[in-house]
Parts: sequence; structure tokens; C-alpha cells
Amino acid sequence: MRRVPIFSQIKDEDLSCLGDVDLIDAPTGTVLISPGEPELSYWVVLSGRLRMTKLETDGTKTLMATFEAGDAFGEVPLLTGATSTAVQVKMTSDGEVIRVGSAGFWRLMGTCPMVRGAVLENVGRRMGAYQVMTRHREKLVTLGTLAAGLMHELNNPGTAARRAASQLRENLTRLQQISLRFSETELTPEQKRCLAQLQAEALRDRKPQPMSSLEQADAEQELAEWLEDVGVDNAWKMAPTLVQVGWECDDIVCAQHAFPREILSDALNWLEALISSLQLVGTVEESVARVTDLVVAVKKYAYADKNRAGEIDVHDSIQSTLTILAHKFRHKQLTVEKSFAQGMPTLHTTGTGLNQVWTNILDNAIDASPDGGKLSIRTWKDAEFLYVGIADQGQGIPEDLREHIFEPFFTTKPVGVGTGLGLDIAHRIVVGQFNGNIEFESHPGKTEFVVRLPLEAPPEAPAPKPGLDAGIS
Repeated sequence: MRRVPIFSQIKDEDLSCLGDVDLIDAPTGTVLISPGEPELSYWVVLSGRLRMTKLETDGTKTLMATFEAGDAFGEVPLLTGATSTAVQVKMTSDGEVIRVGSAGFWRLMGTCPMVRGAVLENVGRRMGAYQVMTRHREKLVTLGTLAAGLMHELNNPGTAARRAASQLRENLTRLQQISLRFSETELTPEQKRCLAQLQAEALRDRKPQPMSSLEQADAEQELAEWLEDVGVDNAWKMAPTLVQVGWECDDIVCAQHAFPREILSDALNWLEALISSLQLVGTVEESVARVTDLVVAVKKYAYADKNRAGEIDVHDSIQSTLTILAHKFRHKQLTVEKSFAQGMPTLHTTGTGLNQVWTNILDNAIDASPDGGKLSIRTWKDAEFLYVGIADQGQGIPEDLREHIFEPFFTTKPVGVGTGLGLDIAHRIVVGQFNGNIEFESHPGKTEFVVRLPLEAPPEAPAPKPGLDAGIS
């Protein structure tokens, strides 16, 4: 063991405090630690190489660390009071390791200050590295969730536009065929006036009175039966299109009188194809507008924090975050109730990351909310601060857990679901970047987080003057 740096200066009497230890000859592939093992130990690598991995909830494995001759590990779960292991440690080459039981580890920590100091130094370094790694994974998971949601949001209007374009092609073909048949028929002045009247009425922006489903079904049946009686082909297909834009039997009665039965069907099918085409063009416009709105929201979300010094519209920031998370609200059928204060000023700040604050708080609120519940977002201000309150209708935060809610790696979610960094990150951004504060109130049926942000950025501290005190920190 004296080949291991951490034990190189230890006295014989201190080393004897370890008691009995296991010397393990471990060939390649030997699993020394498996997830869930209740017995914790301290390990010393005499030779060979090892690999420590953590199995994530999505089935992937995250490399936590690698060890080789001279390294020691296992002190972190012992010192943090863990009740079981969460990682797998496997030999990647033949080697020898020493396993020290928890009792021997604690005796050594109590009797040898030199080893104790080295162990605690390792703990600080490893906890820092683990925190950085977990934060990085948290950001990647958030990014992946947002990207998947964005693709889902873009797919809906994209599919609608594609379907409308396909139907529009069919309508244009029908219009061309009917127009060609009309060109082979000598139309009377009355027939031309009727077609012009129908076209003008179709092109007019009509906003029909809204109808219930039953009323609409009755209107479609009445119109379809009338069209069939006057000899119109596709009457049951044509009727829903005409009723949807407010047409009734009286609106097309001129065609019945102007056209003989053999060409009346062409005249009304031409009208239906024209109206349907206009509706499809509207669908394409709405779909493209939705895509544009999503792109604008993503740009605001992604680039709002690029300039450190500037102004932030909090309402705009919240709205872009809501757009990005829309798929999660729909998945749980949640209603968002917004109560935004009028005339809210912009924040003058040098802080960054405000969108990430809303994302983390809203994501927790969504997880806490029951299906079909409601989330409330409200804003208000006073002379110095701007406030944002985000409330859910969940079960609330238990009293004994509230003091830990902003601690890193602390989570009330099931094992493997949360990393415990969402509120820690939000708290660090609000306090560290914006000099603000986050508080919360919670009881069964309502939990509200309130973010307080100063309207004006605090003045920067003056640089120290040259002199005796300049180098003191």
C-alpha cells in the first residue's frame, strides 16, 4: 500500500487501524461494484485499470471516472451518508485492488490526519467534477427535450401545409377540367352573370355565424339533399364545404334557374372547388405563420441572453419559453392562465440565463401538476423590483423538505427522473446573475415560486486603488 501516494507517508501503527482488508486479484472484466449494493467500501488500486460508469434512466451509460495504479476511490458515498451504490466499477485490465470495509475507513479517518486531508481533498475535487458533469448532462437533457418538442411543434403545421397543398393540387385540376368543359359550351348572358355573382360571393371574406355541431350537421344534410334533388354530383362532399363558409340553398338558387340540369352540376362543382381552394390557401398561410412564430420564439429563447448588457422584456421571455414547452402542456392537458401586469418596464441588467430560469421552474410545475390541471403565471412590480409568480395545483412540497429545495442534487422526484439541479441552477442565475431572489409558498393544491428581479442593474463595484490593500483578498 505504500506504493499508493495517499498512504506513502502513513505510520505503521496508523495503517494497522485498517484492520482486515481484502486483497483481490481481479482479471479483466471483473465487476467490483454493481449498482444498488448496500455494502460500501473504500478501494485502493495497486495495479491495473478500472472504469466507473453510471446507468442513466434512458438506458445509456455515463462514464464517471477511470482509475489506475496508485488511485483510491469509494470515499464519496461513505462521507455523504449514501445507503447504497449508484455506479458500476469494472476492471478494464488485469490488476490487484484492496478493499477496505467502512469500519476500517472510518478508523483511518479518525487516527491519521494526513490520510484524512488527502481523502477530503479527493472528495472536493470529485464532487466538483461530478457537479460539472451533471450540470452538463442536465443542459443536454433539457436541450434534447426542447429540440424534440420543437420538432413536434414544427411537424404539425408542416403536415397541415403539405396536406393542404396536395388537396389544392386536386382542386386546381378540377377547376381546369370544369373550365375546359365550360369553354366548349356557349354560355348565355344570364349564366355568365350568375357565375360572376357566385365567384364574387366566394371571393368575399365571409364570416358565418358560429354553429354547434348539431346545427352544422343539420345544415349540411339540408343542403346536400337540395343539391341531390337538383341533380348535382358529389352533393354530400360539396355540402360541408359550402356550409362551413356560410352558404345556404338561397345563395345558389340563381344557378338552378340559369343552368340546365346537364351543366348545373359543373357550375356548382366549380364553385365548391373555388371555395375549397381559398380555404386551403388559408390553411397554408396559417401553417407557415405558425412555423414562423415558432422560429421567432426559438430565436428569442436562444439569443435573448447573448448580449450581457441590455434590456430584457420579461413578458416576451416568458412567452417564448411557453412556446418552446407547449408540447409538454398539451401532453398533460394543462391550461396556462396568464395575468400579466400592464405597462411592465423592461429590465436593465447585465445578467444572462433568464430563459433557463423560466424553463426549470415551469418544467417542475408541469411535473407536479395533475393531468388537466392549471398553471398560473402572474407578474407585478413595485418601485424597485419586478416579480414573476408561477403556481401549480400539485400536492405541494412537504414541510420537512422545504429548506433543502434549492440545494444541488436534491430532488423530490422519483429516483432517475430528476437530477436535483433545476432549481439550483435557477437560484444561482437569479441570485448570481441578476442580484434577485426566489421564494416559494406551498400547501396541498398550490405551490407558487416567486422570482424577484431588480428593475435596474446594481452599480459595479469600483476597482481597488493601487496600494497596500489592493492585493488583499
